[in-house]
Amino acid sequence: MLDQCEELLKTVFPHLGGVLVEQVVAEGGLLRIVASTASTISASCPDCEILSRRRHSGYERRLADDAVGGRRVSITLTIRRLFCDNPGCARVTFAEQVDGLTVRYGRRTPQLTGLLGAIAVALAGRAGERLAARLPAPVSDTTLLSLAMALADPYTQTPRVLGVDEFATRKGHKYSTVLVDCETHAPIDLLPDRESATFAAWLTDHPGVEIICRDRGGAFADGARAGAPDAVQVADLWHLWHNLAEAVKSLVSKHSSCLREPAAAPDSPPEVLHPPLSNAGRLAERVQQHHTAVHDLIGQGLTIRAVARRLELSRNTVRRYARAVTWEELATGRWQNLPSTLDPHKPYLHRRWNEGHTSAVKLHAELCEQGFTGSYSVVRDYLRRFRRTPDDAPPPTRPPGIRKVTGWITRNPDRMGDDDQQKLKDILARCPELEAATGHVRTFAAMMAIRSASRLPEWIAAAGADTAIGLRGFADGLLTDLDAVVLGLSTEWSSGCVEGRVTDIKLLKRQMGGRAGLPLLRKRVLLVAADRRQHRVTPQATH
Repeated sequence: MLDQCEELLKTVFPHLGGVLVEQVVAEGGLLRIVASTASTISASCPDCEILSRRRHSGYERRLADDAVGGRRVSITLTIRRLFCDNPGCARVTFAEQVDGLTVRYGRRTPQLTGLLGAIAVALAGRAGERLAARLPAPVSDTTLLSLAMALADPYTQTPRVLGVDEFATRKGHKYSTVLVDCETHAPIDLLPDRESATFAAWLTDHPGVEIICRDRGGAFADGARAGAPDAVQVADLWHLWHNLAEAVKSLVSKHSSCLREPAAAPDSPPEVLHPPLSNAGRLAERVQQHHTAVHDLIGQGLTIRAVARRLELSRNTVRRYARAVTWEELATGRWQNLPSTLDPHKPYLHRRWNEGHTSAVKLHAELCEQGFTGSYSVVRDYLRRFRRTPDDAPPPTRPPGIRKVTGWITRNPDRMGDDDQQKLKDILARCPELEAATGHVRTFAAMMAIRSASRLPEWIAAAGADTAIGLRGFADGLLTDLDAVVLGLSTEWSSGCVEGRVTDIKLLKRQMGGRAGLPLLRKRVLLVAADRRQHRVTPQATH
């Protein structure tokens, strides 16, 4: 039976194979293991590595270990302090270490330290603290972050094809740079800024880069030329198309007046609006219908409850209709039926309104000359009901926005609906500049689709010569970066994988509430990527 217990103990705690287990005690939620090192085993001096087993003294160490059976595990280990028998060694005594169980100044076993380090890399501080408490292996968020920062950076080789792009550590204020291996899609490093000198210094320290995929910004181009002059630069197609779309957006903004449909000429002069003699609108009509229906049903002897059920109204609403003698009391409000100082002058107001005089200020002055003593607000509020738009008047149509029209111009026509195609066709018919720009945009899109740069010089000449369409600035920018643009249009390399890593960085930033500094963010990005590569190459065995 004792042999079976020892075998089980070695199976559950293989790292205790080098010590003598003296006692195992379960105390509530804690499993306490008492052990000691064997006196017959020699230990090596950490300085001279000479073996020794001459005892100087001993002391106890308490180590936290992985949880077992839902209980935290605490190991009380008695170890020896030994003399160093090498006369030439400066160290007189040293404490022995057990392989796989203890490390210098460590209060956790390597197994638990590795587990908490993996949690810190995956979840960072507070989220990792909550998970560790459920394992159970309680630890603070600060300790987890310290464990993550203490991990060594994964080894990465200098890539042959390097992708570079910026990302925001604090949007609008501070930006950093991410470097990605375009062949493995793995992040290589994070730089503290997006300056050309920083990028050039990194390339100088990591020789061997042959191809650099970048955006159209000048900082990375200058850094690549300074740090890796022999490397080939490739302009990313997405950034190339984005630059063209920005130029089109600026052009559409200049011709925004063409987006609005021309107003149709009126066939006849507009009719004069006459003031309503009653306050009957759609609401008034509905009130009148309900009032008539309620009184008819009550006249037939139905109760309030039955009327409410028949008309699908609440009982309180039916009571209000039943109590009102006329429907006008509910449509206009009882306060509007009270005598007003304006009542003697209403016929005059109606006549002047029908004659086309709609200024409340002028009408109020005329009434004052006739003896009206009320304020201007009384006249204004009374005339306000006459200015309502008729119910049958169609609402004015808003022209499409600048971004929408830009999207129509830069979109594949085969992926547009018939309605959008017709609207774009009408706009281009009204604006020759936008029509010419649309032709250039679609020609450039065709070159990108077939990955052919043979017609690029011709396109640049045509777009730059036509100054009215507003693409000359974009065409001149292509000339200054022509080699990289040609390779971007004719090779398979791009910065697409870099954009994916930027998305991963944003996710890690959100997990940490946006408060993580670049050192911790860099550590997590590199270690998470290394963990993914390891599991992709050597997946864990399933039981």
